[in-house]
Amino acid sequence: MSEVPLGAEQVRVLVVDDHPLFRYGLCMVLAAEQTIEVVGEAANGRDAIEAAKAYQPDVVVMDLHLPDIDGIEATREIVGELPTIGVVVLTMFNDSESVFAAMRAGARGYLLKGSGQEEIIRAVHAVGRGEAIFGPDIATRVLGYFNSAPVKSDPVFPELTSREREVLALIADGRSNAAIAGALSLSPKTVRNHVSSIFTKLHVADRAQAIVRARKAGLGDAPPDRRQDTR
Repeated sequence: MSEVPLGAEQVRVLVVDDHPLFRYGLCMVLAAEQTIEVVGEAANGRDAIEAAKAYQPDVVVMDLHLPDIDGIEATREIVGELPTIGVVVLTMFNDSESVFAAMRAGARGYLLKGSGQEEIIRAVHAVGRGEAIFGPDIATRVLGYFNSAPVKSDPVFPELTSREREVLALIADGRSNAAIAGALSLSPKTVRNHVSSIFTKLHVADRAQAIVRARKAGLGDAPPDRRQDTR
């Protein structure tokens, strides 16, 4: 058992992971802490959303790879409906796309499954207090991104959300919906919804017209071999 932080309040936690043994072990580790109460668990995204509504936890520990909707979409829905809940992502995915997709969805913590027990417990307490916390490798990547990213104003197609602009850029690269879903860690249904919204907002009838408008605006500047990716 890790040392209980002075003055720490009870943190109510929901654990979401589709692997029963890992979920069980994580629940046991968290429940062993005097200041943590595991109020529920879920094995998929839809059950996670319903459990979050039912149990109103302080923190959700969320895996990204789930059998129905992914952890990114589940996080977005939970935070959107219950903004007082903090989400800590605990996953095997350490790629930048997954990290930033989780942050955009509203996650306040991101750890890898190789993290130690005390690191996970510390993250749960931090997010429960309203803080943001990331594993060392993830934090370095996040800081590097913000230190090097140029400040942009007046984005192209301001009528689109930032997510829709990301989807449009990949459409302009020639990506299929399936490829876009993989690149952004979204479900195919979510990508279809974004594509439909883009077409409506840009007043285009099909993908070809959307590509023309996007490329005229400077999107779709990927290398030729990437533009050929239509899987």
